[in-house]
Amino acid sequence: MSNWIAQLFRHLTAGVYVIGVADGERRNAFTASSVMQVSFAPLLIALGISPEHESYELLRSGAVFAISVLRADQQKLAEHFGTQSDRAVDKLAVARWRTGVTGAPLLLDALAHFDCRVTGDIEAGDHRLIVGRVVDGALAGADGDPLIYAQTGNLDMSEDLYPETFS
Repeated sequence: MSNWIAQLFRHLTAGVYVIGVADGERRNAFTASSVMQVSFAPLLIALGISPEHESYELLRSGAVFAISVLRADQQKLAEHFGTQSDRAVDKLAVARWRTGVTGAPLLLDALAHFDCRVTGDIEAGDHRLIVGRVVDGALAGADGDPLIYAQTGNLDMSEDLYPETFS
């Protein structure tokens, strides 16, 4: 890896998640690593998403999302949900999933699930910061360690997005 800033940012501890979004019967899912708890009372989680991402419109209009925490051995699943960009492809067709209480899709083979209703949508550079209140969640029953973002290398092709220097 030639971009030292990409290397630097990969040292921030982050997991890899599949984010399910829904608006009525329309559903999609995508891979994300920019996810974090931001409040204890109420329980709030924030995630970053590009407004150009096809799932952003579903997230904005449906105002719900679900987080499936991936296991360390699920990198291929992360690749599928992260690199598949053809809008005609049903990315959920390759995974076992169910809808959460919000209607957003949750992967059955994940380590844990969080089901959230959107409470905020904030501009954050080239992304949007979505804040959601956790309305349901569960340990999914799968064993294993979580998939850590630094272990995925340049899976999301983000190395090209980092600047060469700080400005």
